[in-house]
Amino acid sequence: MLFNIFTLLPEIFSPYLQASILQKASDRGLIQFQVHNIRDYTHDRHHTTDDTPYGGGGGMVLKPEPVFEAVESVLGPSPACPIILMTPQGRVFNQKIALELSAHSQIALVCGRYEGVDERIRKHLITDEISIGDYVLTGGELPTLILIDAISRLLPGVLGDPDGASDDSHASGLLEYPHYTRPPEFRGWQVPEILLSGDHEKINRWRREQSLLRTWKKRPDLLVNAPLSTADQKFLQDLGDE
Repeated sequence: MLFNIFTLLPEIFSPYLQASILQKASDRGLIQFQVHNIRDYTHDRHHTTDDTPYGGGGGMVLKPEPVFEAVESVLGPSPACPIILMTPQGRVFNQKIALELSAHSQIALVCGRYEGVDERIRKHLITDEISIGDYVLTGGELPTLILIDAISRLLPGVLGDPDGASDDSHASGLLEYPHYTRPPEFRGWQVPEILLSGDHEKINRWRREQSLLRTWKKRPDLLVNAPLSTADQKFLQDLGDE
């Protein structure tokens, strides 16, 4: 997958994209990153990318000309890929959206700055708007990195464990079960015996029940849409009866 990133602060991206899993996946050709500086598409000596809002008010607004020119110079006048604006006004990002976007071979991510972007960018260039939550940041760079990370780990071959992404919290609609590793005893705290039993059928059921229990305690709202078996429903019913 190719990620085209349009930003006023390209220097933010290298430290994260050139580390750990994303770096390894990039070296293997599984993902590519192209970071484009919107200032490179201005034509005045000050490289102006913002201006005061019509009608007054505080803050500055990202101008349409450099953003349109940047995106169209890279992707062409009629891009076939999603062009996503990171904005608090967008649909709230979740695992389902990450999976949806992972099906594309290329996506473009536009990082907003200042008070906002000229509305003509939103109406006539952007094809999707995504938020990472109900709060405001100084720009769209951090949300863009979050999207890239969440999407990349869903791509075949990016994670060392082929089942890793499917076991994550939210991948199944539930929170993930607890994990343990060596030593089997630490400061008097024991690893649950069932995990040492070697009985994989019982281990899988224990993990499922632990996922259900954690979700029931911490995020019961997720249970409304989670795919639940008859055994799952009985387990939750028993929890409610206790």
